[in-house]
Amino acid sequence: MDDAVPETPAVAEEEPAYDPAAPAPLNVPRAPTGDADVDAALDRLGDADHLATDGHLEVYEDVHRGLRDALTALDARPGPPAPPSQHGPRS
Repeated sequence: MDDAVPETPAVAEEEPAYDPAAPAPLNVPRAPTGDADVDAALDRLGDADHLATDGHLEVYEDVHRGLRDALTALDARPGPPAPPSQHGPRS
């Protein structure tokens, strides 16, 4: 008598049918800018590739916020000191 349990055949997963309206990556190449914050924000755009259109807004707003913060940080960096005034004190 054989007590071995027969193996059940693996069920092949069916690939979903092609749906032209389904989310699909745009595969737009992005060149690195050299600024880590900007590059991270631009990489975040890839998250929209797998979302339905109504989910894009959240990603775009997040990217816009990140880019705006990166630009604001540029204004906040200390630069060279301002040249001294050529005019004497006013009375």
